[in-house]
Amino acid sequence: MKICRVVGEVVATVKHTYLHGYKLLIVQPVDHADRSNGRPILAVDCVDVGPGERILLSDEGGAAGLVLGAEGPVRAVIVGRVDGTDVLGSRSEKSS
Repeated sequence: MKICRVVGEVVATVKHTYLHGYKLLIVQPVDHADRSNGRPILAVDCVDVGPGERILLSDEGGAAGLVLGAEGPVRAVIVGRVDGTDVLGSRSEKSS
């Protein structure tokens, strides 16, 4: 699992039938201080999040099948919205 920030949306007029009805988003992994940490990842959105939101990402194909309910061509799935974190006493809340 990784904490990421939603940085973009992918528009696909043609996609695998397994992905119909799902939004594809570009997410940026972030560290405990909310700084970019690694390369952006393409993910399937299962919780209806939007640009700028911090999310919890499952980046493992087997878990994607469990979350989406079937086997398909997916590795990364957004499984939650992060409202806040507490790392070694330093609390970070959702900013909205």
